[in-house]
Amino acid sequence: MDNRSEVREFLMSRRAKVTPERAGLPTIGNRRVAGLRRGEVASLAGVSVEYYAKLERGAIAGASASVLDAVSRALMLTETERAHLFDLARAADGIPTSGRQRRPSSPARPPRESLQWVLDSLKDSVAFVRNEVQDLVAVNELGRAFYSPVIGDGGRVPNLARFQFLDPASRDFYPDWELFAQMCVAIIRNEAGRDPQHRGIQDLVGELSTQSDTFRTLWAAHDVRTHGTGTKRFNHPEVGELQLAYEELAITADPGLVLLVYTARPDSESHQKLQLLGSLNKTRLLNQPALRVEKGN
Repeated sequence: MDNRSEVREFLMSRRAKVTPERAGLPTIGNRRVAGLRRGEVASLAGVSVEYYAKLERGAIAGASASVLDAVSRALMLTETERAHLFDLARAADGIPTSGRQRRPSSPARPPRESLQWVLDSLKDSVAFVRNEVQDLVAVNELGRAFYSPVIGDGGRVPNLARFQFLDPASRDFYPDWELFAQMCVAIIRNEAGRDPQHRGIQDLVGELSTQSDTFRTLWAAHDVRTHGTGTKRFNHPEVGELQLAYEELAITADPGLVLLVYTARPDSESHQKLQLLGSLNKTRLLNQPALRVEKGN
């Protein structure tokens, strides 16, 4: 990904979202732009119009933290958007983000055994680990049953983004499909800002841009976000609609990997359905024929 283009399009898209009214500026005369003018952003940030224009052309290398903070305030960036702008500036300066080492495009080996133990200890929650490119690299037992539409019959590494945009089953699994699509793209965009040269992210974006008009449109919007915490609705093929709360936890021993846990409010209908799904899965596992090893003659 071209860093200068990323910076230019991000700043322009954020500027277009801020109206003069929001910024406390008068709206006099005809305006040819959807949001603020470059001169207005420069004035709010306390920099010259020429300097801000240079930044918006993508020449962000060498910009100080104080200037980036001022531009962030002028554009009313969220904390995630501000962090994304700083990531782009670090990338332009050739500085690795937060010391993160570049990871391969897919896991070279299974997750640590102790990490799987942690997942398996979470019996009543859906728990899984994903990487920067939205691969499901590890799941617990309930998570495997819950994400059965994503995991399928094996083969290719399960990937949340490919499922979202390339598998028609995602529209049934996610009742709020459009919202999930926006969140998915914004999370990938945030990861791309941290490491614009990440080959796995580049390949994923190229694949989805080629095969999905929706992804291509959302990618061009330059929205960024982190997962964090919240609630989501799902429609599981076995137990129906579920409303689950989620928490995202960084795995400090493995930069780039995050642990997500989905759980339901105790004694709620969704909680009962999760328990039912767990019971159905246990029954299914018990009924699977055991592997038999026959001795040769």
